[in-house]
Amino acid sequence: MTTTTADIASPDMAAPPNPPGTLEIRNVSKAFPNVQALSDVSLDIRPGEILAFMGENGAGKSTLLKIINGDYQPDSGTLTIDGERLSFSNPRAAHKAGIRVIYQEPEIIPGVDVAENIWAGELPKRFGMFSRTRLNHEVRRSLAQYGFEDVVPIHSLGEELSSAQRQLVEIMRALKSGVRVLALDEPTSSLADEEVERLFTLVRRLRDEGVAIIYVSHRIKEILRLCDRVAILRDGQLVAVRPAAELTDGEIVRLMVGRELSEFIQRRRAGTDREVLRVTGLRSNWHQDVSFHINAGEVVGFSGLIGAGRTELAKVIFGELPKNGGSIVLDGQETTIRRPDDAIAKGIGFAPEDRKREGLVLIRSVLENASLAILRRLSRFHFVRRGLERSIASEYIETLRVRTPSLEQEVGKLSGGNQQKVVLARWLAAKPKVLILDEPTRGIDVGAKAEIYRLIDDLANQGLGIMFISSELPEILGLSDRIYVLQAGRITGELSAAEATEEAVLKLAMVDQLSTVPAGAAISSEENGTA
Repeated sequence: MTTTTADIASPDMAAPPNPPGTLEIRNVSKAFPNVQALSDVSLDIRPGEILAFMGENGAGKSTLLKIINGDYQPDSGTLTIDGERLSFSNPRAAHKAGIRVIYQEPEIIPGVDVAENIWAGELPKRFGMFSRTRLNHEVRRSLAQYGFEDVVPIHSLGEELSSAQRQLVEIMRALKSGVRVLALDEPTSSLADEEVERLFTLVRRLRDEGVAIIYVSHRIKEILRLCDRVAILRDGQLVAVRPAAELTDGEIVRLMVGRELSEFIQRRRAGTDREVLRVTGLRSNWHQDVSFHINAGEVVGFSGLIGAGRTELAKVIFGELPKNGGSIVLDGQETTIRRPDDAIAKGIGFAPEDRKREGLVLIRSVLENASLAILRRLSRFHFVRRGLERSIASEYIETLRVRTPSLEQEVGKLSGGNQQKVVLARWLAAKPKVLILDEPTRGIDVGAKAEIYRLIDDLANQGLGIMFISSELPEILGLSDRIYVLQAGRITGELSAAEATEEAVLKLAMVDQLSTVPAGAAISSEENGTA
């Protein structure tokens, strides 16, 4: 694709001067060994505005955030506010200048309560002594100011907080110190719809109070709904800065990856009549009388609103949650699955929704994560045959095109898309009959999603039966041979690929709620996002 001159982002010399408090980034570059992470990036981050950063993994978003936050220093270029040049040797220096970056995993101290987390490092004192009374008063006042006094209990410990509460605690910590520029990195990746709405309300209020907001997300619909301008990076370069109102989903994708949206999801449907999984009358604490089947070579989609029971269904089948009744038949044989070991031994693999907490051991290597499901097969006299382990892991890491410096690379340091491929490599090495994929593209960029789609298509065409759970309607519709729709723990309908439309799926997803749910309600917090 050829980038037009209209796409190129550069300061507009004819534009009026930036308002006071604007963070001006000029000609910033940053390189790492063998990688030019940023090249000559110039950008203005204005007070009273929400500016989105978008781009594939590796486009330079994280590097730019870390320069703004003082984690990295640029090789060249400058950062200024009101003509004052900024130079941050560490994040604390950035904080003193009124700049805060809240990363995807908020920095919360587990054994400390909410009040002390918010005031971490600068607890209020009276007559030189720590004052718990003053601390509680200040925290309650701050929470009440933004309407969160009933949302975040100040005496709860950090380890007891939900994802949404952790986000709010870190935002309140930033506000306490007089933040001028606030960056949020994938803040809604693990939030439910109601929590997303609460966060959006807070972000808009901070914008209206004059805070400059940087908002980083892969969710295009979310960006177009919330943000004022969109800055798009590709391969370390800033390729466009546009008003959000002038952009569409397809235009954003084209700018990010140089391809049209329609190129991403392509299926060669090759299902067979041989059943690999049949579930009949399944009952659990989350389900009532659930029945379905999956054939070899099929991708069978499972759709529904948040809380419908899709993830719980996957975990019951995999033995992670208990089953109260019903039968599971694998390859024609009724089977009993009480725990994940049983499922793995009988040919079921499971890539969970939360790959970081449930799917990977982040501090261990790519090699160790890829071989985790086949250690018994690799062992002899209780010793793992390292040569065989490396050989098998290498085969699947290469097949799935995992971008990693080596098999010894710590898996937590890979991009989200490559982490997901490591999870898939593990299950391919185990040679399952059925592979359960729960939100396999959540939190990864558009280009990585396209690769995951290709892999799912390849696996189905190799004869694997795939149970595919997704909150994104376009990928459910584009990849699935058949679709089951759940609502409140029941299957409300089955649709063939030819029958399936967004309207048909939504109607089944809300079959018991049509009188109370507004028309066009979102199937998930991503608002049916396509990327």
